[in-house]
Amino acid sequence: MPISNTQYDEIMRFYDAQQLKNQHQHENRQKEVYLKIPELQEIDNAVSTASIDAAKKRLNGDTTAVAKLKEQIQTYKNKRAELLRNHSYPDDYLEIKYNCDDCKDTGFINGKQCHCFKQKVIDLVYSQSNIKESIANDNFSNFSMDFYSDEHIDRSTNMSSLTLAKIAYQRSLQFVSEFNNIHPNILFYGNTGVGKTFLSNCIAEKLLQTGHSVLYFTSFQLFEILSAGVFSKNSDAISTNKSIFDCDLLIIDDLGTELTNSFTNSQLFLCVNERLLRQKSTIISTNLSPKQLLDTYSERTFSRLINNYSVLKLIGEDIRMKKRNIT
Repeated sequence: MPISNTQYDEIMRFYDAQQLKNQHQHENRQKEVYLKIPELQEIDNAVSTASIDAAKKRLNGDTTAVAKLKEQIQTYKNKRAELLRNHSYPDDYLEIKYNCDDCKDTGFINGKQCHCFKQKVIDLVYSQSNIKESIANDNFSNFSMDFYSDEHIDRSTNMSSLTLAKIAYQRSLQFVSEFNNIHPNILFYGNTGVGKTFLSNCIAEKLLQTGHSVLYFTSFQLFEILSAGVFSKNSDAISTNKSIFDCDLLIIDDLGTELTNSFTNSQLFLCVNERLLRQKSTIISTNLSPKQLLDTYSERTFSRLINNYSVLKLIGEDIRMKKRNIT
């Protein structure tokens, strides 16, 4: 996934620090062993001297110098290992130890990102998503249709609670599968506790696994951060504002629970519209019906949502209350 310069720098600082730590630990082991086994330092000095001599001979036209050096180094290496074993040390005790042997803790192999670098990206976006703990349980494998009824019919759609849940579930899976191609958006609406946030988290969990950047905010948190970025000029808030517009997926939970005014209305439009222009995906969940959304926010905001989002309704009893009764 593309990451910001700030995120890249943070990851590279980790690798720089890890390399310094590796070198420091190696030097400490070396000092320890040299004190206990002075012959080892003599061997290491002899290897350095032999290498310099071989280089001089090679420059002077001795074509056998490299082969002879390899034989010498192997002899020294065997003697070194024998000394270490005799003093109860493993053969590789004086080798630099790496977290990742493949890239030697550089993050790259032949100019390409190592698998450990890619994992660092995933770990970073997880830690910055605000939902790391929530998605530990909120994932597609834990989504159950047992909480939805085939008998509870929604008058506006003439569909059952179970049918609407199945549609929302399948659309959420589709959202993930087509994410990189068409930059989809979803508006979940319905009463409290029917699975809107759960499905949002399911999507987030899948995308975070593949290294996409995801940010989650309640509507109250979102407008508080946007306000801080506009009025206080706080550097952290300004940076977060930029992430709100640039992250791969933004989740706005419980839209409508914030104190609505002209500022929040204008900021919601800015956020929705800007992300559409940048082709960045957004998921919004709300207890408000489409009519209530139109009445609460501007007509142009409502138009952006209705025309650019998959509008998915969920109905039923409060699942969280049901789970409490079960347990």
